[in-house]
Amino acid sequence: MPNDRLPLYKQIQNEFKRRIAAGKLRAGDRIPTELELMATFNVSRITVANAMSQLAKEGWIYRIPGKGSFVGQAAENAGTTTENGRHYEETSSPGEPFASPAPGAETAAGPGGRVSEQSSASEAFTGSRRASGQPPAALAPGRIIGFIVPTANDFFALRLIRGMNGLLADTPYSLHIVLTNDSKAKEKEAIADLLRMGAAGLIIFPVDTVSYNEEILALKVSGFPFVLIDCYLPGVETHFVCSDSRQGAELAVAHLWDLGHRAIAVCSDSPLQTITVQDRLAGYMDALKRRGALIDPALILSEFTISAKEVEDGGHMLHRYVGSRLATAYITLNSTLGSHIAAIARQLNLNIPGDLSIVAFDDPSPGLDRSARFTHIAQSEEEIGRQATRILLDALEGKSRPNDYRKVVLEPRLIPGTTSGPAAR
Repeated sequence: MPNDRLPLYKQIQNEFKRRIAAGKLRAGDRIPTELELMATFNVSRITVANAMSQLAKEGWIYRIPGKGSFVGQAAENAGTTTENGRHYEETSSPGEPFASPAPGAETAAGPGGRVSEQSSASEAFTGSRRASGQPPAALAPGRIIGFIVPTANDFFALRLIRGMNGLLADTPYSLHIVLTNDSKAKEKEAIADLLRMGAAGLIIFPVDTVSYNEEILALKVSGFPFVLIDCYLPGVETHFVCSDSRQGAELAVAHLWDLGHRAIAVCSDSPLQTITVQDRLAGYMDALKRRGALIDPALILSEFTISAKEVEDGGHMLHRYVGSRLATAYITLNSTLGSHIAAIARQLNLNIPGDLSIVAFDDPSPGLDRSARFTHIAQSEEEIGRQATRILLDALEGKSRPNDYRKVVLEPRLIPGTTSGPAAR
């Protein structure tokens, strides 16, 4: 391909633009599948997905979930185009493998012919407009903001979404949400699928892993606009918005210490020592050291998992630990774990906060009334969602320079509730 100094995804983009401008591909023609393009250009999936995403944003192609990608109507009349002042000319030979696949050929399926969960979700998202014969909103080039999130099992994720939607309400963009179920593999699939759909940019709440997802690093290398939330990648420059985890843990310790608690346990049900978990544990230990307290390893509970069923059935190590009364107070690094410990205490006929106190990161309750049921560390989830969306919109609208990364760390707040009280004498 001409100009090998261009990034690979740019070379693929330019090749398709030449083909369309020269009439080799016409409006409505089907674009080769992702697997075929990977083989043709000898490139990775993320490179192909990025190239197709850029072509969709510029209106050269459009995608129909479950059907494939097609040449756009406007692209047929585009003629020769320029990039950085250079005139495109047709240089490829007619024998190159760019002919449209025959009708009925595999298009949306991934390896092994399996249509991804994300593609199925997009069908539901766009179904109402397709029925009317109008182009689905999700197919509008460059009008999708993808939000990739591990789960939506608690109110933390819902508050993030509320903040994003509030800022997108008066824009042409729509929010497309993909749940990865805490799977690194599904996170990779979600990124690639959203790129194929022509997403303009991504907001990513990474899954809990100790290593970076290479797809996220590929986005950075290719210059694709994205913002991380709730965490950052040490040593990697990206946009991110999060709360100060270390300070949040310090606030929790200070609150419980002032109430007379000295046996304060910290609990994390993430089996992996992610950067967020590390920061919160460091804040916990720093706060105790400043008060002259020794760090008791028996009060640091981590590297375990627990489900609602295990809470109900009893017999989990947490049941034995809480029942031992070794700790008078618990700091949980997420809201769901706070709810689990409260349920265990009730099963053991322990009074909250009379027998033990709980401070959770984030509010496990809906927050629909003024009185907080749980004492919790508020991370301003809606503001995180708004800030992340604002950063992404500024990048899409050219209001920020490509390498001018914005790093927003919000101050957490401790919200007193009914789950913390003076230590029992």
